[in-house]
Amino acid sequence: MAMTPSHALGASDSAPTPPPEMMPVTLKVNGETRQLNVDTRTTLLDALREDLHLTGTKKGCDHGQCGACTVIVDGRRINSCLTLAVMQQEADITTIEGLGTPDHLHPMQAAFIKHDGYQCGYCTPGQICSSVAVLKEIEMGIPSHVTVDLVSPPQATADEIRERMSGNICRCGAYSNILAAIEDVAGGVKS
Repeated sequence: MAMTPSHALGASDSAPTPPPEMMPVTLKVNGETRQLNVDTRTTLLDALREDLHLTGTKKGCDHGQCGACTVIVDGRRINSCLTLAVMQQEADITTIEGLGTPDHLHPMQAAFIKHDGYQCGYCTPGQICSSVAVLKEIEMGIPSHVTVDLVSPPQATADEIRERMSGNICRCGAYSNILAAIEDVAGGVKS
């Protein structure tokens, strides 16, 4: 008996894909409690974009390598493509839409505009969310790999900011402008 292509790939030996397991989840997004019923395999990124229609958070690499999907969860930045929506039950989630409004921009949004910290703009929401969290980390005294003195609070130096932002890629290369925007806002950070 000759093997058909489907037999060669083992297609007939595999079990059928089980139906999705749905689960109710309550997400607190941008200060608003939202109830969803999601497939337990749904990432937070997909729940935000597809179910809640908050499309400011971008899907870049979908592997946690580019930072375009960065959001703030309970005060810490995360790659929303690497966490499941069901894991964020009751968490306080802030997306780019929750930082400011067109009439009342968050200081980091205003600084990105002032310093032209974007070019194509695709990575900008993740860059801004990450920048906000980076300054909070520095303000809280959390050291990074390049922090010189682990006894004293870290300072918002260019090296410190670059290290902390290294997980956010800008394919247009607006890094110097992004750094200038963060440094501008950091001028008001109290250490």
